[in-house]
Amino acid sequence: MYRWQIQMVTSILNRATGIVLTVGALVIAAALLTLMLGPDHWNCFRDHAASWYGQVFLFGWTWSFAFHLFGGLRHMLQDFGQGYAVRSFVGMGWLSVLLSFVLTGAVWAYVLLSGGAV
Repeated sequence: MYRWQIQMVTSILNRATGIVLTVGALVIAAALLTLMLGPDHWNCFRDHAASWYGQVFLFGWTWSFAFHLFGGLRHMLQDFGQGYAVRSFVGMGWLSVLLSFVLTGAVWAYVLLSGGAV
C-alpha cells in the first residue's frame, strides 16, 4: 500500500497546474479578443472576471503560476545536481508548496490593497 508523500503530491500538482496555466492562457487570448471586439464585449468579460467565480479562477491561476514557478526552480537546481538527497528532496518539495502560497498571498494582498483585481 502506498502512503502519500510530498514527492507524489508535487508531481501531480505540477501537471495539474500546467493544465490550469494553459486554460489561463486561453482566457488571456479571450480577453484580447474581447478587447478587439469593442467596449461592450470587454465590459462583459470584465464582469465575469470580477464575479466570485472569476476571482476564484484568478486566485487559482495565480497560485498555479507560483507553484509551477517554484517547481521549475526546484527542478533547475536538480539539473545542476543539487537536492537529490532524500531529506533535501522532501524539503525542497515542501518549500515550493510553502513559497507558492506566500507568493500568491503577497500578490493578492497587493492587488486587493491597491484597488481590486479587475
